[in-house]
Amino acid sequence: MGEKRAVKRGRKRNKIEYIDYTLLVLVIILLAFGFVMLYSTSAYMATLKNGNSIFYLKKQMFAAGLGTVFGFIFIKFFDYHILEKFAMPIFLLANVLCLAVNFIGSASNGSSRWIYLGPFSFQPSEVAKMATIFFLASIIAKRPKAMKDFKNSIKMIVMVLPVVAFIAANNLSTAVIVFGIAVIMIFVASPEIMKFALIGGGGICFAAIFVLVASGSYRMQRIQVWLHPENFTGDSSYQTLQGLYAIGSGGLFGKGLGESMQKLGFVPEAQNDMIFSIICEELGLFGALCVILLFILLLWRLVFIATRAKDMFGSFVVIGIMAHLALQVILNIAVVTNTIPNTGITLPFISYGGTSIMFLVFEMAVALSISKGLRLEN
Repeated sequence: MGEKRAVKRGRKRNKIEYIDYTLLVLVIILLAFGFVMLYSTSAYMATLKNGNSIFYLKKQMFAAGLGTVFGFIFIKFFDYHILEKFAMPIFLLANVLCLAVNFIGSASNGSSRWIYLGPFSFQPSEVAKMATIFFLASIIAKRPKAMKDFKNSIKMIVMVLPVVAFIAANNLSTAVIVFGIAVIMIFVASPEIMKFALIGGGGICFAAIFVLVASGSYRMQRIQVWLHPENFTGDSSYQTLQGLYAIGSGGLFGKGLGESMQKLGFVPEAQNDMIFSIICEELGLFGALCVILLFILLLWRLVFIATRAKDMFGSFVVIGIMAHLALQVILNIAVVTNTIPNTGITLPFISYGGTSIMFLVFEMAVALSISKGLRLEN
């Protein structure tokens, strides 16, 4: 009897509570790198516009700090399954906010994307990304066998379409990301390649019709600029061309940190969507590849957690977070390199954007919380 108890105690000691510190370190590295590049990219224009070289950096660090505090509280005091319980209310709230922003939102560059609450503002579309992940993960976890029926997959996509439509009214690129997250999560739950290829084709056709018919001439012009940027003058092709000049002038190892010329007003709002072009200019191809490698490692750790999560809800939440990051990184780099038409997509953890980085940090906290449930043999 004593030997059996000793063996059991030994087994308990061999099983250790796990948290993915590799993911945590990668997030810290990306955040630190993002702060450095944001300051390097924005200091000159921040001084001209606001008289303070750390204006953008200070706001970014504050938002990241809020996300960290909320994330720490979540990991410390809550079980991630609480998200499954409140997934539907959060998703409904996201729908309401994304609809409301079209009527009460604050406009910027002709689009209403922000809601102001006193001194604070946020983008409902960022809430919608996270809410969609929790909502779909909760449905898939409750009825995993039902996902084998393709009709149920279609029903789930239809359930997401309203929020996608609300976002698309002012922000087509984010609507594409939300739709992409939904398709990837549902595909993983029911991997029928040919049927999902039809859905993907239908989504592309819908986006094309939306651009041609419902979106006005400015989006059609973006496509023409994408195809032949050198044939356009003025603002329509300016950002695209200047971004490409920045990438081309960086060479293999770049001009050096802080030495970019294009950030001195040549690339408009370089700290936002086009920050990857400044990374290429200052750190060169080598620096750009290092950034891409960091994102690949981050996605690898998320795959590791998703495949070892103790339940289906946790697994699909991490799959949704992974889809969100992958889509945003791929589309941002594609825009900056003019692989796809120019549209407003930020580079996760690096581009300036308070709401974006706050929710990204919180998503990473959720992934870390899910990783706590893993049990690894010592």
